[in-house]
Amino acid sequence: MIAVLGECVADAFTDSAPSAGGTGMGLRVFPGGGPANTAVGLARLGTRARFLGRLSGDVFGQVFRTRLAASGVDLSAAIAAGEPSTLAVAALDAGGRAAYTFYAQGTADWQWTPHELGPERLGDATCLHTGSLALVKPPGAAAVEEFARAAHERVTVSIDPNVRRSLAAPEDYRVERWCAYADVLRLSDDDLAVLLPGTPAEAACDRWHEAGARLIVVTLGAEGALVSLDGERATVPAIRVEVADTVGAGDAFTAGLLHHLEAQGLLGGRLDALDLDTAVAAATFGTRVAALTCTVPGADPPWSRQL
Repeated sequence: MIAVLGECVADAFTDSAPSAGGTGMGLRVFPGGGPANTAVGLARLGTRARFLGRLSGDVFGQVFRTRLAASGVDLSAAIAAGEPSTLAVAALDAGGRAAYTFYAQGTADWQWTPHELGPERLGDATCLHTGSLALVKPPGAAAVEEFARAAHERVTVSIDPNVRRSLAAPEDYRVERWCAYADVLRLSDDDLAVLLPGTPAEAACDRWHEAGARLIVVTLGAEGALVSLDGERATVPAIRVEVADTVGAGDAFTAGLLHHLEAQGLLGGRLDALDLDTAVAAATFGTRVAALTCTVPGADPPWSRQL
């Protein structure tokens, strides 16, 4: 089982044109949030996934619960939160990439306290996946980081920075510090451009390997992915598809990557039995999952039968 810790976000997409008379604009709302998307992706692929999130009781929170449960995600460790859900309004460019405006002040996702994150929440998980805004947004970020650090003693730890400049500054993403207890680091080329401007992906991998992470995967959009295991590297090509949008593609890739590693029995420790060929196979599977996600609107990862 893989435990996923982080946020659920209501992704609202603007319609292409305002309503009649120019008095308003319609929104299409999809359940999202990087960690929640990854949990859904894992469960749909057939990996047992437990979601550690703070789920509001508002209308969006009910949508989140329905989507997660319908996908097979275990919600027994989720918190029933009194605060409202986080809303992200997204505008898509011509390539289907989203730019977000967040409405996140005082919302449920960031209010973690240490007593809500006891070790029992991991259950029998072999891996904890976290990251995104949960690791950087106060007041809960410190509790999330301490939970992940402690989990390193028991399970494989996977982190996705999922940089959001409108809600956190680049220096808030303390990737080198996270690598001290992260076994897997997955990030996009866009994340890299913000975190280490002008740094080649290979040099960034070397820096983060030195800090402690064993497996680093940098997804490169239409160019595929760079896989680096202790400095030994390979590239994986992307799969060409007709793109509806790219929302949730990175989260779907992470789900595919972790699902493959779990299926091979490699999670649960420090990835001691992992070799580069197996890491490449896991990333290749991740590109298939991400490609199918790009063919439909919103973060809607595929089920195993679609693969």
